[in-house]
Parts: sequence; C-alpha cells; structure tokens
Amino acid sequence: MKAFERNRSFTQLIEFEIEPHQQEALVSALSAQTERLAQGYDGFLSASVQASDDGRRVLNYLQWQSREAGEAAFERFESGEQDFWQLILTHQAKTVTFGSFQVLSSIARSQDNALHCNLL
Repeated sequence: MKAFERNRSFTQLIEFEIEPHQQEALVSALSAQTERLAQGYDGFLSASVQASDDGRRVLNYLQWQSREAGEAAFERFESGEQDFWQLILTHQAKTVTFGSFQVLSSIARSQDNALHCNLL
C-alpha cells in the first residue's frame, strides 16, 4: 500500500433494515454505542446515526483516522466487548449491511461560511 493511501481516513457504514416500531429504540441504542466509541477508541473522528423517513432503515456512519483504527474497533465489537450482535437481535434487524470506504475527497463549510474541499 502506498504511503498516501495509509494516511486516508476510513469510513464504515452499517445499515439496518427493521420494522418501523423498532426504529426509535435502535436509534437510541446506536447513539449510546456511538458515544462510547467516541470516548473509548483511538482514531475515532466522527459518527452519525440516521433514520429513514419510512421508519424501516437506520444508518450508522463511523469515520476513523485510518482503516486500522476502524477495523480494530469493529474487531472488539465482534468479540463481544460492546455486544454489537445482541443489539442486532434485540431490535430484530431483518438485514444488516456493512460497508467500508476510504475517503478520497471531502467538502465542508467552515465557520466563516467558506467551502473547503480536500482531495487526497
């Protein structure tokens, strides 16, 4: 792997398909879990929990400083440290889709209202 590739941030997307009556509880559980991630895992950058308007999907977006940081955190989840699989069972997820991505470009608005684009 090239040096510049190792320095790119890394994003994990986890999409849950659920029954609408489970959405609020799953959002709450993922929000609490995400707060624990922010406090306890090296390399954590940002996260969000998003809910679809139809109530049938929840998206958990996690961004890390590196692929290694994100994969290390997920390995701890799989080993039961944060009981991720129990969360899936408790909220009766029909499907769970995992995606991993390297960030190649990003755009953000600064406090002075300017747009900043980072191409890596």
